[in-house]
Amino acid sequence: MTEISDSLRLLFETSVEDEGDRYTVAIPPELVENGSIETGTSYRVALLAAEEDEQTETAPAQEAPSSVSRADPAPSHEQGPPVEEGEVRTVSIDTLGDQGDGIAKVERGFIVIVPGTKPGDRVEVEITDVKETVAFAETVGEATVR
Repeated sequence: MTEISDSLRLLFETSVEDEGDRYTVAIPPELVENGSIETGTSYRVALLAAEEDEQTETAPAQEAPSSVSRADPAPSHEQGPPVEEGEVRTVSIDTLGDQGDGIAKVERGFIVIVPGTKPGDRVEVEITDVKETVAFAETVGEATVR
């Protein structure tokens, strides 16, 4: 299994599309909508194939959606969300989402949305719903400002 660094800011699954003279990596719209990725910003992108080998290829930084040069597939092993429903953990709220909910990032940049919190809060939460790229949580203790 490919070792994924805890310093990774974001991890999601997508496909590479052949557009004739270039290839496009589709960025899920919710990652732009919730502020994980900003258009007009350059990113370093690592591509990990869904096969068993454990090599990685780094593509040039591009705007979302990213265009990448042709490269041999970079095999890896799939990894799911780093949180589970019912799990209790302490998170730090980094920013606010469009709906005013607090947003925390945990391992691999995975997003946890926590209503009723604000940037700077450090709060104990219970994960209530887990999706492929985001989880939702409710506070189970008082927020402390870091």
